[in-house]
Amino acid sequence: MEALALERKAEQNRELRERLVQLKKERNAIILAHYYQRDEIQEVADFRGDSFLLAQKAAATDADVIVFCGVHFMGESAKILAPNKIVLVPDERAGCPMADMVHPIGLRELKAKHPNAKVVTYINSSADVKAETDICCTSANAVKVVNSVDADEIIWCPDKNLGHYVSQFTDKKMIIWEGYCNTHDMLTVKDVAEMRAKHPNAQFVVHPECRPEVVALADFVGSTTAIIKYCRESDHQEFIVGTEDGTGYQLRLDSPNKTFHFASKFLVCPNMKVNNLKKVVRCLETMQPQIYVSPEVADKARLSLERMLQVK
Repeated sequence: MEALALERKAEQNRELRERLVQLKKERNAIILAHYYQRDEIQEVADFRGDSFLLAQKAAATDADVIVFCGVHFMGESAKILAPNKIVLVPDERAGCPMADMVHPIGLRELKAKHPNAKVVTYINSSADVKAETDICCTSANAVKVVNSVDADEIIWCPDKNLGHYVSQFTDKKMIIWEGYCNTHDMLTVKDVAEMRAKHPNAQFVVHPECRPEVVALADFVGSTTAIIKYCRESDHQEFIVGTEDGTGYQLRLDSPNKTFHFASKFLVCPNMKVNNLKKVVRCLETMQPQIYVSPEVADKARLSLERMLQVK
């Protein structure tokens, strides 16, 4: 019975992939997928990547339609950088709790208390918050961005864990917002200790959105892309991975002869996993849901994203 169900699922996915190829051609569409998406979506994506790479692809694409498989703020960023493109998301309910932890009113109040500070906002934020921001960053370029800012004080939002990590690599005063990633923040020292006991020969690689005490245990700390690159190039054959489990698709693709253990069974973002292959096909069939950002907000937010893309 189970074998029959798997066979049926495989046939459905084959039909969906064929339909997707047809729709992409008809719509002149491109599929962008974050590393945290389901395997079935990453398999059909034109580009897989973290927030920074996908923002670059959105800004540079010649496609008329961008299907952004991630969470809502990522679709907003694509629309801001490519205002003349149609930007679709497979499911508009794919939100980000961390992005919701900072609101423009609260950010404006904090800016008023620190008039000499510049605002650096993690790209995991809404368009409205980006519009109140001097420059955005991702986990991949956060340290470079903060050190590039012409100010001694930095208002950092919304991820306190990433902000703490960045603060170790700058002399600037960091005023850190109290937000966090629900998924990464779940990982504990106890989880890591238990995994290391089970896999004593494995290296521990971790995303800086995790708690500081967890990050302090790592053999390597970096963005999702940096973790993938490190594991691919490392001589080590076994890794305990401290980031969202969708990363496993690219890790296994790049390093099929290496072994990867995720540091906790809870390293799954339910918001990222809302999307599936059927929804990707349906959004191209219906051309909905589309991402809209008001011109006033988009113009302000675009400056913060463009400044980020200029940091080398």
